[in-house]
Amino acid sequence: MNEHKNHKISRRAGMMIGIFILLFFVLTSRIIYIQLKQEVQGYPLQEMAVEEWTKKHELFADRGIIYDRNGIEIAKNVPAYTIIAILKDGGAMEPIDDPYDVAAKLAPILDIETSELVNRLTSKSAYQVEFGPKGRNISFTKKQQIENLGLKGISFIQNMRRLYPNNVFASHVLGYTTLDQSDADGREKGVMGIEAYTNDYLLEKNGSISFRTDKKREFKLPDPKELIDPPNNGDHVYLTIDQKIQTFVEHALTKVEAEFNPEKIIAIVADAKTGKILAMSNRPSFDPNLRNITNWTNYAISARYEPGSTMKVFTLAAAIEEEMFFADELYQSGQYSVYGTVINDHNYGLGWGKISYLEGVQRSSNVAFSIIAEQMGPDILLEYYEKMGLTKKTGIDLPNEVNSTFLYDYPLEQISTAWGQGSAITPIQQVQATTAITNDGNMMKPYIIEKIIDSDTEEVLLENKPEIVSNPISAKTAKRVRDILETVITAPAGTAKSYYLEGYQVAGKTGTAQIPDPATGHYLTGWGNNIYSFLGFAPKDDPKLIVYVAVDRPKINSTQSGSLPVSTAVKMIMKSSLQYLEIDPTTNSENSPKQKGNHSITLKDYTSKHVNEASTELKALGLEVIRIGSGDRVVKQAPYAGNVLYDGEKVFLYVDGKAKIPNMTGWSKRDVLKLCAVMELKPNIIGSGFVIKQNIPADTKLKRGDYLVVELESKILKQEPEGESSEEVNETDETGTD
Repeated sequence: MNEHKNHKISRRAGMMIGIFILLFFVLTSRIIYIQLKQEVQGYPLQEMAVEEWTKKHELFADRGIIYDRNGIEIAKNVPAYTIIAILKDGGAMEPIDDPYDVAAKLAPILDIETSELVNRLTSKSAYQVEFGPKGRNISFTKKQQIENLGLKGISFIQNMRRLYPNNVFASHVLGYTTLDQSDADGREKGVMGIEAYTNDYLLEKNGSISFRTDKKREFKLPDPKELIDPPNNGDHVYLTIDQKIQTFVEHALTKVEAEFNPEKIIAIVADAKTGKILAMSNRPSFDPNLRNITNWTNYAISARYEPGSTMKVFTLAAAIEEEMFFADELYQSGQYSVYGTVINDHNYGLGWGKISYLEGVQRSSNVAFSIIAEQMGPDILLEYYEKMGLTKKTGIDLPNEVNSTFLYDYPLEQISTAWGQGSAITPIQQVQATTAITNDGNMMKPYIIEKIIDSDTEEVLLENKPEIVSNPISAKTAKRVRDILETVITAPAGTAKSYYLEGYQVAGKTGTAQIPDPATGHYLTGWGNNIYSFLGFAPKDDPKLIVYVAVDRPKINSTQSGSLPVSTAVKMIMKSSLQYLEIDPTTNSENSPKQKGNHSITLKDYTSKHVNEASTELKALGLEVIRIGSGDRVVKQAPYAGNVLYDGEKVFLYVDGKAKIPNMTGWSKRDVLKLCAVMELKPNIIGSGFVIKQNIPADTKLKRGDYLVVELESKILKQEPEGESSEEVNETDETGTD
């Protein structure tokens, strides 16, 4: 029996041994298979291990910068911060103590209701929370203000945001950026203006770096296979806009807007020889940093309207070219019957008796131009309008340009178009056509992008050059038109006497356009219900600037001329711009731009000179010298040679040796930018006005590449650019008539 029992035990033991041997062979085979194939269930083990031990960090790139024609940043990227609150334990930071106390302290700084903050800070599910739009993109100053509260559990995430340092400044030209919700990388896209038009160039591409760590993923291992996908910063866009001239325009339009509260204002300043747009602005405008937009239209290129008598400039040029303008010939002014309709001069059809056609131009006589148009014939006149680009888009490099609408099917429409009623054209079309007059018959295409360069290689990717569109008139005709348009300002009968600028030969034409009422189809009536405009240039014999300003329905009383708001803006813009460009006046007078306080200096190159010699020379010119460094030789200067400065402006001379930050209290933004240029600092300018605070204390040693954060405030009195004050104009504006 024992023998039988032992046999059964032996048999079971043998079976167990067999099973173990079988399992051993299965496991061994599997191990050998995995070792040979290097995969499990189709997943490669080596790649899984590499993934487990590899970390990947994103390398952020910057959107391209937009510069003016002198290399001044007018749209750039600056550090910004998003505030977060830690609500639970478990991380590197301690959570907040009292959500109600934190909410009460943060609410006034972030401009958020306390109750909203309490709701966020008492979340039961979240480890950390943000505070919505008002908690994002906060400034360095506001970040410091919050940090000074000493709140536990409050932290910040640094990112970059788009900054427009000049605030309300060519806003419809520049546009703005907003987060692109469809972009996987969370980048911003351009909206409106240059930001939208050149978005593909400005757009950045983030990179990444991949490296291996230890098995705890704590330490980076030395690895020759470290992979870097470098970030690509956006390309830089240089505009033809001149920051100085644009500032003159903005100041003038703000003044007119405040005094006359019009429906809208349009201003364009162009280089009279090249077609480059030096300034362009509208009212209502907006601050692209705040996006407080009530008007989305760039009226300068996207609005067409009946131009009024500025259209007579082009009719006059066509008539002179066709030798059909007889300046000394007389005609009967007042009324003229054509095709069963009576054309009235703007003084209610009274006219001025028999006058010459030259005086008719000076008085802006509708009758004179009706007779001229009838004598020339509609086909010839339309051919000239086409040559002058008035029947098609200019092709300016901005989005949403619209074309004119010519009402030219019927004889009366053909006649009325000649003096500016019926057909509607855009301001930019008028400016383009005027270049034919200022540039000896060569009409230049307007453009606003100077060049686009690769931000890393500095390769020029796109460059615009002055382009002749057509030659509608001869140089002889252009000169004669310029001479006649000067008399519109200087002659006793001229309608533009209020545009006279002491010391400069200004030529141009006023315009008073009627506005169709969409409700009735008739023109609006009532004092001031017109679009008042001026199209002119200076100096007359060698034009440098074309200036166009239009003011729509200003609030003027019955004793004020409709040209008052326009002339106020034009003279401020023209005088400041001519002085800035160092255009010499043609006459000596007490109001000359060379008078004390307005003397302009073209800066020389002082690099490599002894600092004492350079300082002495600059101070003798009436400039303030800021010396940076402790050496003897000038290594770098700001502004650079060739820049135009005025009495009392600062010149920065960087010399060898240790450089320390000066006390910048009271400095203007321009002075801060000069310092940053000479020291290669990264500026973050907050607010407007003059410096009240700087993040780097005075006398601190400077390092190239440091971030310089300054806060500006307008409490310190700022001297405004010189301009003409408003004045009553004893003249009669011309008004279009049915």
